[in-house]
Amino acid sequence: MLTTREHSRLELSRKLRRRGYAAEDVETVLDALIADDLLSEERLIAAYVAERLDKGFGPLRIRFELREKGLSDEQIEPYLTLEDEALTQCLEAVYRKRYGERAIGDQREHLKRSRFLEYRGFPPGLIARFLDAERAERRED
Repeated sequence: MLTTREHSRLELSRKLRRRGYAAEDVETVLDALIADDLLSEERLIAAYVAERLDKGFGPLRIRFELREKGLSDEQIEPYLTLEDEALTQCLEAVYRKRYGERAIGDQREHLKRSRFLEYRGFPPGLIARFLDAERAERRED
């Protein structure tokens, strides 16, 4: 189970309990794995954040997914502190891949694109600034 990817303590606990292992035994094994540094939530967070950012997901979505894995905001936050410029570049790359250079058009299209970027996990304020700039740039052309 540990060879393919990093896991959180909660994930491994759930997997082992589903396979019928006693809760007490599972906790003992997990404690030993952590002590031997074979199970590291910090490694999991670092790898997961890097992978999801590379796939074009924003910090809100990544934070949500890591919380589902049983990780706390205190553990997650240091890995999700991104500079606005880096986050804007990530958002723009996702946007360009999906919409290319097509102009936004009407309000309905604007909302559709905004929802897509929100679903990907980008902050609403950043999305609004980006789409406003995109719309203004298209008017100038």
